[in-house]
Amino acid sequence: MNNPSLDLAALAQSIKDWGRELGFQQVGISDVDLTAYQEQLQSWLAAGYHGEMDYMAAHGSKRYRPDELVPGTLRVVSLRMDYLPGDTQMAERLRQPEKAYVSRYALGRDYHKLIRKRLQQLAERIQQEIGPFGFRAFVDSAPVMEKAIAEKAGLGWIGKNTLVLNRKAGSYFFLGELFVDLPLPVDEPHSSEHCGRCTACMDICPTAAFVGPYVLDARRCISYLTIELKGPIPEELRAPMGNRVFGCDDCQMVCPWNRFAKPTTQADFQPRHGLDNAELAELFSWSEEQFLSRTEGSPLRRAGYERWLRNLAVGLGNAPSTIAVVEALKARREYPSELVREHVEWALARHGLA
Repeated sequence: MNNPSLDLAALAQSIKDWGRELGFQQVGISDVDLTAYQEQLQSWLAAGYHGEMDYMAAHGSKRYRPDELVPGTLRVVSLRMDYLPGDTQMAERLRQPEKAYVSRYALGRDYHKLIRKRLQQLAERIQQEIGPFGFRAFVDSAPVMEKAIAEKAGLGWIGKNTLVLNRKAGSYFFLGELFVDLPLPVDEPHSSEHCGRCTACMDICPTAAFVGPYVLDARRCISYLTIELKGPIPEELRAPMGNRVFGCDDCQMVCPWNRFAKPTTQADFQPRHGLDNAELAELFSWSEEQFLSRTEGSPLRRAGYERWLRNLAVGLGNAPSTIAVVEALKARREYPSELVREHVEWALARHGLA
């Protein structure tokens, strides 16, 4: 875009205003130099902490060079949208081992489409103002270092739990990016971190997934185990998983900054199908058709039916030995999937029924 008369500072402010009108709580602008994060990413990959997430190692330098991913990119507009669905009493669910714990971000509709649509609307609003320009929207969908970009754009700092933390909003928010070819003025990076001596997130992790501050071994993380991992869940990690069947929020629940997290105003992020208060045995009885119909437009689809049953079998293995729990497991003993059967047998053995 070549328009010397364009007031870029005014446009940057307008973009932030329009972003907030579209439901984003904060908008920041960064440059495309992410080389400061390159070494940490490469050492993390070299240690194998990404597990089966091969996409984390793919695409070479495009992950930390946005202008290689989208040639012509000069700035990245980074946006955050709160998703905390009010008082769902999910912390209470962890103390009710016969209930299923689903990560708070996954209780409602999938965020990808909603945020991508809003980013597209933002780009169209910019076009109305200045005419055609180069842009591309991303929502957790390409080799984009969204946390590094958010930090550079001043949205927060990357905390010891490896999530972006904001002093006024905690960490219960989604991130989205708009790569643009506009030389907008950039925001001050969030250069200070406010975790201090606190290690609450590292101490609470059920599976000891934190190698140290700011370093997560995804292979031990319950979110990875229940969503990304395709094969069997390592046996030594099953009992610590408790009733967490899709994701885990422990490192967010204990973070002191999340006392400032505000409930979302987005109806799409409110719980659906009673997932905030569901029995493990009930969910385990869903047929594949029920799973597909009740997870339509939901992040739970990412796991797929087979891995959903695998996760629930682990939860049932960790649940009290009630009639409902044992009967639910026995009903799946001959299930066609070897992956599911193996976890069912493990669960039954936990109840003394090997």
